[in-house]
Amino acid sequence: MFTQNRSILFVLLLTLLAWAACNTDSNNNSQNAEAANKLRPAEGGAYYGNIFRMNETEYFQSLYPLHVGEVVGHRITNQIYEGLVTLNQEDLTLKPCLATRWAVNDAATVYTFTLRQGVMFHDDPCFANGKGRELTIQDVKYCMDRLCTHDANNKGFEFVTGRIVGADAYNQATKNGTVPPEGVEGIKVLNDTTLQITLLQPFSSFLYILAMPFGFIYPKEAYDKYGADMRQHAVGTGPFYIKTLRDNETVLLLRHPNYWSKDAAGNQLPYLDGIRFMFIKDEMTYLREFRDGKFDLKYRLPLEVADEVVDNEGKLKPAYSKYIYQTKPTLATQFYGFLNTGKIFNNKKLRQAFCYAIDRQKLVDYTLKGAAVPGFYGIVPPAFANYEVSQLKGYNFDPQKARQLLADAGYPDGKALPEITLQLNSGGKRNEQVAEVIQKMLTENLNVKVKIAQMPWPQHLETVESAKVDFWRFGWVADYPDPENFLALLGSRTLPANDTEKTYLNTTRYRNQKFDQFMEEALKTTNEVQRNRLYLQADQAALDDAPMMILYYDKDQRLLQPNVRNFPQNAMEYRNLREVYFVPEG
Repeated sequence: MFTQNRSILFVLLLTLLAWAACNTDSNNNSQNAEAANKLRPAEGGAYYGNIFRMNETEYFQSLYPLHVGEVVGHRITNQIYEGLVTLNQEDLTLKPCLATRWAVNDAATVYTFTLRQGVMFHDDPCFANGKGRELTIQDVKYCMDRLCTHDANNKGFEFVTGRIVGADAYNQATKNGTVPPEGVEGIKVLNDTTLQITLLQPFSSFLYILAMPFGFIYPKEAYDKYGADMRQHAVGTGPFYIKTLRDNETVLLLRHPNYWSKDAAGNQLPYLDGIRFMFIKDEMTYLREFRDGKFDLKYRLPLEVADEVVDNEGKLKPAYSKYIYQTKPTLATQFYGFLNTGKIFNNKKLRQAFCYAIDRQKLVDYTLKGAAVPGFYGIVPPAFANYEVSQLKGYNFDPQKARQLLADAGYPDGKALPEITLQLNSGGKRNEQVAEVIQKMLTENLNVKVKIAQMPWPQHLETVESAKVDFWRFGWVADYPDPENFLALLGSRTLPANDTEKTYLNTTRYRNQKFDQFMEEALKTTNEVQRNRLYLQADQAALDDAPMMILYYDKDQRLLQPNVRNFPQNAMEYRNLREVYFVPEG
């Protein structure tokens, strides 16, 4: 009986604890409102305090800088790590970060960086006393060498292979099990505050590469201690550090108390006490909780209710009028990839048939409700000021031509065509809704049966990068504002010799010598007009081969709570919250 009574008491205790947890959640809104009214004033009209709450509909794959290949990981690591240079959140121009300045020689092949002094790493057990030490030039050298190291988790090397002097030789040596003690030949420490990087030839996007997660700086102690666990154990110099991480539930970042940067009024940044990321997959639930005050940002509007939020003139309807509304054409392309080396889509005419069978205008008007631009052009979105996409001849809706191409491909009226599976990442209804429309169009216009399969984002990414799927959904959001970042997805320079070996960029495994020649010439060209002309020629060469099915180019919409300040929208949905703050309600 004693045992039984203890069990009853234990159950009662669990019940009380569960009630307390639920009660804490139910009081979350009132506590946040109370915190908002206890904001601490800073000089110049800003305020310190409060936790910024945001949601992602997919969980991240990795927070290890060299393995970050998707937007969720990017948005989290942006708050934790920093590189030598960074992007201005408003206009996406480059600006100094861990480097105070840089110089480029006349040949545009030698970059010399001067390191910022007094920058501290986050406190972490990887350090001897648990206290973050000061950043040194050797940390930068270490991370730049690791960027060129052979490692299955290193997605960044594809951006620098054939570009930094000695990078390929270093990669090969580490692949063979040797680590050259001097590191990469073209990455040199000149003194305690100066690092020099030498390129084989001019590369117009090089500084942008350093602003990506692949250019983030972390201490050797962290990699030595955590290794592969850096996927979720991050140590950087950024404005926030990880306090709590629960898989698929939440990531809580807190303010870095020793952060180096100050605002124009002399206030130490960041203003926020922290950032909380949640991972609610359903868009309608996400919107409802935003309206209930549980989130400070609602990114994108659910298609089902978009016209209930914003009218035809782009103004918020009365029920949403208190929120801040932001919208902008985005540097993002949504597409379906074909495995060009596979047994099905190695047939160019079949790929072209699929591309002509899609009514993109109808997809945008009725399914996406105008929140996109039809994919009538190439892989580069029509959001670059000096990139004339109107010169490109893409794929309009032409079912008759599509059926003829299908017959020419050897599958008249879809006969004898192997079963087609379209693989999507799960999470968020938008991808499912678009896939169902495309599925219907292919059936109606080509008599092709398409099965839809879904899987979590990390597994989806893994199968695509390993060439284990023939037809899949992908989207590319710019890492940096240059057409080259999109065209890099089609270049053969990064393809492995083995068709099944993993690749990060060119997942369609597309090869076209003409395309590669245009790109090689463009990357050496310092004149933007001439470079864009070559980019357009490369874009058209790829379009003619239909290595992928371009669907649409995104237009982003955001809602912010009315007391959020200093969080401008940009064409990449690039987020850095170090200067975001709240104002007191009312």
